Amino acid sequence: PEIGPRKMFLLYHEEMESLARHIPGVKRMRFWMTFGDSYLKHLEVFQNIGLDSIEPVEFQGQQIVPLQFLNALLPDPATLGPRTKGKTNIGCIIKGSKEGKALSRYLYNVSDHESCYRETNAQGVSYTTGVPAMIGAKMMLEGKWKKPGVWNMEQFDPDPFMDDLNKFGLPWHDVACDIDIDTLPHE
Repeated sequence: PEIGPRKMFLLYHEEMESLARHIPGVKRMRFWMTFGDSYLKHLEVFQNIGLDSIEPVEFQGQQIVPLQFLNALLPDPATLGPRTKGKTNIGCIIKGSKEGKALSRYLYNVSDHESCYRETNAQGVSYTTGVPAMIGAKMMLEGKWKKPGVWNMEQFDPDPFMDDLNKFGLPWHDVACDIDIDTLPHE
């Protein structure tokens, strides 16, 4: 919702490691991201000319790693805020059953890059990363998320966290979902 159709790519994302382990009853979990055509074209060119390689090459008598060289040429992500336009959409498609009835829901947040920049001088991806981290720290300081040892956030009561997302700039929505997740990209 709110951003229109996008081409999605199935990817690995580290959060899935702990989420799959700590959310009871999860049978399958997948992660998709969308990328604009320009971004994908740049990645393709970098890959085609070997700039994604981590193998050192000799250049003017020096050993350089192409990916490190590319990283030195690319803009500092902290400088991207003023020129990043559009919106983020982060969500979960959840299928299961409740009280014996099939259920399919989409929980999501949409953030506007320009609004995020006006508030924090950072684009929406940084905003949607930083606000949840701040809320997690707040929960620990308030004693709402406090147990001995090491814990992942999904092992705690999610309700105060979800309430705070609404309060601190990442309002979420819960809507019925008729997306057949089996038709989404598998590679």
